[in-house]
Amino acid sequence: MAENKGCGCGEHLMGLPEIDFSTFVLSLSSSALVHLGEAPDPTTGQIEYQPHLGRQVIEILGMLQAKTEKGLTDEERKLLCEMLYTLRMKYVNKVG
Repeated sequence: MAENKGCGCGEHLMGLPEIDFSTFVLSLSSSALVHLGEAPDPTTGQIEYQPHLGRQVIEILGMLQAKTEKGLTDEERKLLCEMLYTLRMKYVNKVG
């Protein structure tokens, strides 16, 4: 039987990369950096500072870490841990 690669919504036509846990973590981390004013918003090119949204994304990553602790590879665990540390330090430096 052929493996179903998506919902048939055309995502294969969009050239989007496959999503795995690491790309998901990196995507959320990028969102946090945008909200903390560390990177421009990819849609507008503007730097915006919205620390409450950055904190929310950091908390989501923390929740993922707690809920997936035993199901991650060593590489995924290290990536998540490093991203959380980096984002938390940036948040503390920005907000105080």
